[in-house]
Formats: sequence, structure tokens, C-alpha cells
Amino acid sequence: MQLQCAIDALTEWADEWQISVSINKCCLLNIGRAICDTNLNINGSPLPIVESVRDLGVLVTQNLSPSLHVSNVVVKANQRAAAIYRAFTSRDITLLLRAYMMYVIPIVELDSVVWSPYTVKDIDAVESVQRRCTKRLPGYNFWAYSERLKRANLLRLELRRLHFDLIWCYRILFRHVDMKSENFFEWALHLSTRGQARVSDIISSLNVL
Repeated sequence: MQLQCAIDALTEWADEWQISVSINKCCLLNIGRAICDTNLNINGSPLPIVESVRDLGVLVTQNLSPSLHVSNVVVKANQRAAAIYRAFTSRDITLLLRAYMMYVIPIVELDSVVWSPYTVKDIDAVESVQRRCTKRLPGYNFWAYSERLKRANLLRLELRRLHFDLIWCYRILFRHVDMKSENFFEWALHLSTRGQARVSDIISSLNVL
């Protein structure tokens, strides 16, 4: 089998360069409906077949749905936010917001261009982290979420992810990253004036960001 041959070649290369392969961190994940039940192994150690795996910090499942990763991110972010609220005796809003931006926001935005949710359920789940944090701010619990964001000078997490997506689109289109734009986009031969205005507006917003 080609996959087993590739694994054997990798193992031989690692042995030649005296690099150990961490077999405990290796597994087999089937993507899609096709099931690969072939017994793959590394140096005779069989690879377990799993339903999800963490790859560079992102939980990947068989159906490539981000729901499992979203659930883990939400739990971790809420735990971090609760720890901050317990650790600070001060209830200064500026201090709490700064701690939130520094220690909680990175959790819900790390690699978001890869796992950005597309279902209402997952989008609301991620947004609930910020809803909960802003409601804990002194004097903010009686305000609606939109008003709390305005007073705290915050953007919706969904909007922030959209900004990141647009930035990556810009980088791909103008070859600031090593990715072929033709694999993701197709240039239109004719653009209306209205369409050109929208593109310029997007590029202007990216320059601001």
C-alpha cells in the first residue's frame, strides 16, 4: 500500500538521521465517508484509528466539522475568564477589559481562519464567551449585549473573525503568503462599478486593520 510505503520511508529516513518518531502521537483519521481499515504501522506498532485528532492546536474530526473544536475553545476560554475574575480583586473596567483582551481573546481566535464556525449554533457558542465576560463587568449586567460592546469599545467576535478572513484573502490574492490564489479564487473578467466600489471598500478596511 502506498501509504504504508510512505510511512516506512519516513521511518527509514528518521533512523538514518537518528531522529526518533513519537509513535504515541501518531494515529489514523478517516476523512469523509470512505473508511480505511488497512492496518498501518510504524516499526511494527499498529496505528490506532481515531475519530478526532489535534493538529497544530486545531481539533480535526472525520466530517471536518469545527463543532468539537468550538466546544473545547469555549470551555477553555470561559475557564480562563473565570480565573481572571477570581484573581483580580480590582473591579476596574479598563483593567478587566485589558486582561480579557490579552488572555481570553487569543484562545477564541487562534487559527480561526481554519476552524471559523459556519452554523448558528457554533457561532453563538463562541460569541457566548464575550457575552458572559462583558456581563460580568461592573454596571454592565443590565445593558443589552450590543450596548455593552459599544461601551467597552469591542467588536463582535464574529466580525473580528471576518476581518481575519478578509486579511488572509488579501494576502493570498496579492501573494504575501506562499499559497496559489487560483486554488481559492477566480478573477472576474468584467466588474461593474458597484462591484469595484465594494472591492475598494474592503481593501480600504484592510489597510486600516
